[in-house]
Amino acid sequence: MTFCIKTAQFLITIIQFLLGLSIIVGIHELGHLLFAKLFKMRVNSYMIGFPPKIFKIKLGETEYALGAVPLGGAVQIAGMVDESLNEHKLADRPEPWEFRSKPAWQRLIVILGGIIFNLVSGIIMYIGLIYAIGCYCLPKDEVNKYGVFPRGIGIEMGFKEGDKIIKINGKDFNNFYHVFSPNVLLSDKSYYTVSRDGMELDLPIPANIMEYLSDKQNHVFVEPIYLCSIGMVEPNSNAAMAGLISGDQIIELDKQPTIYRHQLAQVEANCSGKQVEISYLREGIKMVSLIKIDKSGQALDDMLLKPACGTIKYSLLQSIPIGLKQAFAAIHSQVLGIWKLITGKIAVSKSLGGPISIAKSFGGEFIWSRFWLQVTHLSIGIALMNLLPLPALDGGHALFILYEAIFRRKPSDRFLEAAQKIGMALLLLIMLYAFGNDIRKILASLL
Repeated sequence: MTFCIKTAQFLITIIQFLLGLSIIVGIHELGHLLFAKLFKMRVNSYMIGFPPKIFKIKLGETEYALGAVPLGGAVQIAGMVDESLNEHKLADRPEPWEFRSKPAWQRLIVILGGIIFNLVSGIIMYIGLIYAIGCYCLPKDEVNKYGVFPRGIGIEMGFKEGDKIIKINGKDFNNFYHVFSPNVLLSDKSYYTVSRDGMELDLPIPANIMEYLSDKQNHVFVEPIYLCSIGMVEPNSNAAMAGLISGDQIIELDKQPTIYRHQLAQVEANCSGKQVEISYLREGIKMVSLIKIDKSGQALDDMLLKPACGTIKYSLLQSIPIGLKQAFAAIHSQVLGIWKLITGKIAVSKSLGGPISIAKSFGGEFIWSRFWLQVTHLSIGIALMNLLPLPALDGGHALFILYEAIFRRKPSDRFLEAAQKIGMALLLLIMLYAFGNDIRKILASLL
């Protein structure tokens, strides 16, 4: 049974990853296609996926196709020195419909078309998600009733149990989830202000915190403290057989204080597989019973009521500025992340993920809002990565066109061909390195 569940989760993860990637690639290549046609360039083919082709249709001069390997795609524009490398055409005189015969500004727009479409579609998806599901909000005041409990790097940062986070970078905030904003975690000299024993203290955020948080086991460094109030008891569960009902508040387990959730989680884990005494309050009256703790050591923890997290819904018009704000915040955070990778402020070996890491981010259960949020993040991420000035990427092509526009001298086709080959080799090495990082992380988690 467990094997079947894990197999189903694996298949759902892979299907979501391939579908999401196909959507993003399709949008990217559509940007190149439409701008090329706008400027009367001949587009020979538009393809999502890689050969062999499983479907194709020719409309006018362009063949539209789906490849059997859904890990990329391409638009082949006549006269463009790209992945197709039409070497035999380089010596010929450019035809009027070819990419290389067009003005520099038109070629630049065509090259940036995929990036533009990915960014614009990402912004539209953010607006759509805000309209469809709203924004999750956990009020800061709700969390600050009991404060936070630090874990891992949170302890190293100086957090203490019961600290109340009252400011981020010197500014007040309302939503506790802003504590984990990538823009906050990636920005230089960011800090939290906490209230502790009537005093205010500033706790700096380490520059390498994202390296630590990239490990799924360490993705939370502070979490809200809340009482052990039971939300729902499953019929025939160990808790039900112990007499627990919804509304009970657990105060002791195995004769150890467990007033708060993090205390219960620690004690429960140490009691896994044992029958122990449990004390709880029901309408203010203390009651005692015996309960069998299952081997997972998490059953009681899973039944607890969480802090009052709400969802704020917006109209379509209200969703536009909020979606724009979130989209630009996502763009800013990804730019910061890329810059820190390039400058070495974040270790590439710990932070750069490949296809396995991306696939795992979709999860083993299809939740449509999470799926589209991942697609949105990836669409923006791919757009920004394509802006990097590598010859095999759109940013590299754009750089050569800008060089031509500024210096009034076009790089030779032979140079562009050589640069394309070097860029493709470099890009392949980066992809292999990222894939190797994925494998290394999997092996480390098994040891």
